[in-house]
Amino acid sequence: MQQYFPDRILYGGDYNPEQWSEETWREDMRLMKLAHVNMVSINIFSWTLLEPEPHKYHFEQLDRIMDMLAEHGIYADLATATASPPTWMSRLYPSILPVTQQGVRMSHGSRQHYCPNSPDYRRKAGALVEQIATRYAKHPALKMWHLNNEYGCHTGACYCENCAAAFRKWLQERYQTLDKVNQAWGTTFWSQRYYEWEDVLPPRATPAQTNPTQTLDYWRFMNDSLRGCYELEEEILRRATPSIPLTTNLMVAFKPVDVFDWAKHMDIISFDMYPAPHDGAAQVAMPHDIMRGAKGGQPHIVMEMSPSQVNWQPQNPHKRPGQLRMHIMQSIAHGANGALFFQWRQSMAGAEKYHSAVVSHEGSEQNRIFKQVAQAGAELAKLAPQVANTRIHAKVALLMDWQSWWSSEYQPGPSNQLRYYEQILTYYKALYARNIAVDIVSPEAELGEYKLVIAPLLHMIMPGVEQKLKGFVEQGGTFLTTFFSGIVDQNEHVIPGGYPGALRELLGIYVEEFDPLTPQMSNEVVIEEGELRGRYAATKWGELVHLKGAQALARFGQDYYAQHPAITEHSYGQGKAYYVATHPEQRLVDTLIKQICAQAGVEPVLDTPEGVEVTLREGKHGEKVYFVLNQSKERQQITLPEGSYTSLLDERKVQGTVEMGPLDVLVLKK
Repeated sequence: MQQYFPDRILYGGDYNPEQWSEETWREDMRLMKLAHVNMVSINIFSWTLLEPEPHKYHFEQLDRIMDMLAEHGIYADLATATASPPTWMSRLYPSILPVTQQGVRMSHGSRQHYCPNSPDYRRKAGALVEQIATRYAKHPALKMWHLNNEYGCHTGACYCENCAAAFRKWLQERYQTLDKVNQAWGTTFWSQRYYEWEDVLPPRATPAQTNPTQTLDYWRFMNDSLRGCYELEEEILRRATPSIPLTTNLMVAFKPVDVFDWAKHMDIISFDMYPAPHDGAAQVAMPHDIMRGAKGGQPHIVMEMSPSQVNWQPQNPHKRPGQLRMHIMQSIAHGANGALFFQWRQSMAGAEKYHSAVVSHEGSEQNRIFKQVAQAGAELAKLAPQVANTRIHAKVALLMDWQSWWSSEYQPGPSNQLRYYEQILTYYKALYARNIAVDIVSPEAELGEYKLVIAPLLHMIMPGVEQKLKGFVEQGGTFLTTFFSGIVDQNEHVIPGGYPGALRELLGIYVEEFDPLTPQMSNEVVIEEGELRGRYAATKWGELVHLKGAQALARFGQDYYAQHPAITEHSYGQGKAYYVATHPEQRLVDTLIKQICAQAGVEPVLDTPEGVEVTLREGKHGEKVYFVLNQSKERQQITLPEGSYTSLLDERKVQGTVEMGPLDVLVLKK
């Protein structure tokens, strides 16, 4: 796989010089040098300046910006500007405006006010991208293309007539005949059968719940529709500049866009990271492992992160001293080769004027935030020669499946307490706490390099997945899945014969019934012997489990399924398969995963005190670079593996036991 920017870690931010005078641009260049900036994203929201009226393009200002960046040795991540159409477009082409599920057509006045299936939007966006690609294809500043911006962020779905027509076409390509649509959607239920294609609509507001498979297909369709906008631009840019890498900034925990599907079209995967003040370190780390896993271990980029406060949470406190550096270093520790901010200079007007920036309203390099950014930039420049060509090698895969996410959260369903991303995070936290490297990958990924595969809430079993998991365990792998898994096929049809459907044989169990719990209800998991002995709280879900070859490691303690299995283990071929039939407290998940990892031969990078995170990046020739991050507010002592190390940030020699201050970072090369 090609390595882009092999000799550096990208550092910079969103740069919007069109909001400022050219005198300010010159000051920005001086400050960027002080902050060790080597790349900026430009032109993201400039369509209205580039095309102030139909077919009248003005690139003079962008020309000067690009020339200025080239002159100062700063890379341009050049955006296609298609994320926010000019206001005149909604007057001339009103059907570009998206429509809600309730039938309300939205207006311009903010951003992302376009339907992804609007022929007018796609035509005008394509024309703009052609102009930009032709003009800047050979410009020395151009180093990466930034397609659109945060696809689907504000319009994850549209329900207009353009979408209805496109949805019917999508269905015809997927199913070929209306009879197959009726079969897949189970339309004999509630007299929903379709006899004419024109009667098929998006799942708009209806008197009762919409058809579950129709709703699932609409998730799939809208993901494909948004990706179709990306592919329109991709085709133009690859034709004009085949050697320039493409990216777009994805988002964290964003249900409408399937990261693994989109990653196939992106040369470099990037995303925006805006943790809430209360988010724990594991919650901040996990998206990095998703992005890295989506591109097979290739380094990713944090395209946007906040230098300090944001402007869109209910309350927006500043990051405390040390947090900015920690977020940047944690990104690199988890495989990123770039960290950029939103934004470079703080806006004086508009909806984001109180969002922090590298250069604040005060405007000088004496500002606290600027000093922190400059310090981190100097450190990244120092790390780049030793780190940029290294990778993380994991022996644990955490399966994340957008199809199961879309399917399991359909409402009304068994429980509105089910949160797919939360279930993934629960098991990720247990691995994170043990300093165990993990790749978060699609069920389509090859599993042969892993010793342990964990698939929480794998509700939908797509074709081929059952056989892949069985083959993995038969060959000696260890597999764990949880409640409400294996229930339906790709058409949302329940797999008959008892839950967990397609996974019954592999797990050696069948589930007679599941019991979604209200927030006021709970159960307990009882383990009577061994390392896990104890009683643990269980919430959200319970199941009546019967053993069919498996053995019970734990049992429910209460209610009508008391004494029935809560956690099972099944030998299958040369490996083992585990099932967790409830949502146990984190303490049990942590100890269970610790025990299973030990049995599977999965070792932590390093045993450390609570609150200290360690990752390992390795080079092609066996070079080892350890990132040790004290995420706690206490001083900590860490015992290093045997040997001598060089601290890459200050070049001192380190061995044995080291002491770290709160929010401190060590980067050690063995």
